[in-house]
Amino acid sequence: MEQKDSKPINLLQNKWIRGIFNSQLYPRIFQWAGFVVFAIIIYAALFDSTLAHKNFGIAATWVLWWPLIPLFFFLLGRFWCAICPFAWLNDIVQKYFGAQKPVPKFLRKYGIWIIDAFFIIITWADHIFGIVESPRGSGYLLLIIVAMVVFAAAFWQRRTFCRYICFIGGLSGNYSRSGVLELRATPEKCKVCTTQACYKGGDKAPGCPVFEFPRTMEDNTKCNLCGHCIKNCPNDSLRLTPRVPTKELWYIRQPRFAEAALAIIIMGIVLVQNVTMLDIWPAMLDFTKALLHTDSFNIAFTAIFATFMAIPFAALWLTSVISRQGSESIVYNMTIFGYAIIPLDLAAHMSHNLFHLLTEINAVWYSLISLFTGTMPEGSLAIVHNAAAIYWMQMGLLALGFIGSAYSAYRIAGYHYTGKSTQWKALIPHLIFLALFLIINIYIFNLPMAHRV
Repeated sequence: MEQKDSKPINLLQNKWIRGIFNSQLYPRIFQWAGFVVFAIIIYAALFDSTLAHKNFGIAATWVLWWPLIPLFFFLLGRFWCAICPFAWLNDIVQKYFGAQKPVPKFLRKYGIWIIDAFFIIITWADHIFGIVESPRGSGYLLLIIVAMVVFAAAFWQRRTFCRYICFIGGLSGNYSRSGVLELRATPEKCKVCTTQACYKGGDKAPGCPVFEFPRTMEDNTKCNLCGHCIKNCPNDSLRLTPRVPTKELWYIRQPRFAEAALAIIIMGIVLVQNVTMLDIWPAMLDFTKALLHTDSFNIAFTAIFATFMAIPFAALWLTSVISRQGSESIVYNMTIFGYAIIPLDLAAHMSHNLFHLLTEINAVWYSLISLFTGTMPEGSLAIVHNAAAIYWMQMGLLALGFIGSAYSAYRIAGYHYTGKSTQWKALIPHLIFLALFLIINIYIFNLPMAHRV
């Protein structure tokens, strides 16, 4: 049964923290800064050097931002979504050109599946068209996202794109469930509120941009810490509290297969991203071409990609066949335990990107200098030259991720099943599943990995 904290710490009782959220400059000042950097990144990607290691757009996006953003999600939830330049662009377009139409029913119903599909397509296209290694490809991808944001803002209310379409929003919602921070309302205070200004908006700020009603909000998947509800609430109902990592995963009352599927998809994507940067990748690609009797990279990669995406689904399906209890459906078992994958996903993602961050980070500063001076500085791209140190940091992250996932699975079994015997029968197959993918990741990180730039 769910355990309630007796006296959770409310960080909003600190005058400095509350002052930040109540300030009219929050989150605008971060959005303005982000938009300036974002504009420079697009300019560099489209008009600067076509060499990845000399292009600031590539380095800033894939060497700095992409490795750091999972850490943001873990520590601050969807805070990135509050300061994202796309969100600011959405608000500007909507303010001056928005038709303010209701969100279409198909988006509200299938939004999470659209996000899942978007994530798969982006990853597949990255390898087919070389987006990450191509400055122009990365620039065009960003422009496509800009066009989608503008379209959604011009037609639909609030931040429809952010909630129902954006794959980064889906990733952040997924990872932030493991995070250490949550924003919630106090039900006793909300019960007597007649304004509902947190959702509808007020004189101090607009309503919730992602259609959340704080009184009924139970998870971190949508809240982006924009602070609008804090500014608007007349009853001081909102609480910003630290919590035990992964705790949100233990007591999900309305599990959704689409949300669990995203965790499974991310596991497959992380495997693909890792394998394609290893020394064994050319041999794997040649073997697949020979097996399919084709010389086409696109066909061979698509086959490998589909296989790696299918492996976690198939493994979890088989695990759930063994794990399910009584008349419980396989899909339901996959759903409730699918959430337990998230901490291991997060750890594997961070471990992969830690290598690039620590061994290529100087490319950001070098390429920025080159952008403005035309001269590329010489020197090592790494800030950590000890490969063993990086390896053991990766192993530490994987160990923490596995512990988080295993303990989450344990708590999920305790929440959904009665009786120790039934709980352990449901749990043990999933612990084996998690251990298997831990071993796969450990093996991968023991192989030499290529750089991004």
